[in-house]
Amino acid sequence: MQSFLDPAILFFVFGLLAGSLRSNLEIPPQVSRFLSLYLLMALGLKGGFALAESGLTSEVAISLGSALALAILVPTLGYLVLRRFLSGFDAAAISATYGSVSAVTFITAVQHLDNIGLPYGGHMAAAMALMESPAIVMAVLLANVARTRQRATNQLIAQGPSAADGGSGPALVPVSRILHESLTDGAQLLLLGAMAVGIVTGKAGEAAMQPFAVDLFKGMLAFFLLDMGLLAARNFGGLKGHSPRLVVYAIAGPVVHACVALAVAMVAGMSPGNGGLLMVLAASASYIAVPAVIRHAIPEANPSLYFGMSLGVTFPLNILIGIPAYVHVAQRFLS
Repeated sequence: MQSFLDPAILFFVFGLLAGSLRSNLEIPPQVSRFLSLYLLMALGLKGGFALAESGLTSEVAISLGSALALAILVPTLGYLVLRRFLSGFDAAAISATYGSVSAVTFITAVQHLDNIGLPYGGHMAAAMALMESPAIVMAVLLANVARTRQRATNQLIAQGPSAADGGSGPALVPVSRILHESLTDGAQLLLLGAMAVGIVTGKAGEAAMQPFAVDLFKGMLAFFLLDMGLLAARNFGGLKGHSPRLVVYAIAGPVVHACVALAVAMVAGMSPGNGGLLMVLAASASYIAVPAVIRHAIPEANPSLYFGMSLGVTFPLNILIGIPAYVHVAQRFLS
């Protein structure tokens, strides 16, 4: 109940209501983009300052290794489940969306931990950045395999060389290009760059940036969550007419992913704060970076599915219910 009384969460709820009522309230895209970049920069600075104080320890290495393992495990499990009732292209796109992470969900979780006074490591911001790309690369590989099989089938049906020359669908996407786009994404680079600045400047930098990275953070997050509430409400209808199993996956999938992350955190001996953030990361779904890449890399996939599921269903559930629930479970099992 305490999380629902948080101003940032209440602004998100207000955005949901305004969007559901089809209000003309709208945050200009340029403002929304600025807020997103500000939050990532502030998060990177906070993480860098914390790392400058703690140093690179075995706990940091274990946490990053756990995050990388989840970044491979979650999209693999998702694809195996989704492929049972979706095409290979849609299954790859959705598994990439849910195998990657939501920066805003993570930032909201960090704010929740600050509110309840539960300590966590600044290196978890680096874990978030590390979990962004593997799912995208896996999805592109799976889509390339699907295209190859589709063309082979078409060629056998046509029984002639013209089938191979005509080309059925987009060309194979080079994984190297997608990997480059993922690793050089502006938002991700800003996060890592801000973290590097925080590590280099340490305590002096933290004192200098206190008004920017700390004092303004809560208000900026509330403003951004208002915008996300509006977007989420307007994407509720993206799944109309599709299999109800997709809605079930959008609700149950993140819970399963969080349970897998809890098991990994228990084996790794992570603290409740770090383990809770790992659960939040595993349960989140990308609705900005991955959909943008997937729309270009896997045009055969239906955007209304992976975007409607992640932004219209999973994101609101994580913000309103998931974050406090996952943190509570982490406190109980990792203390």
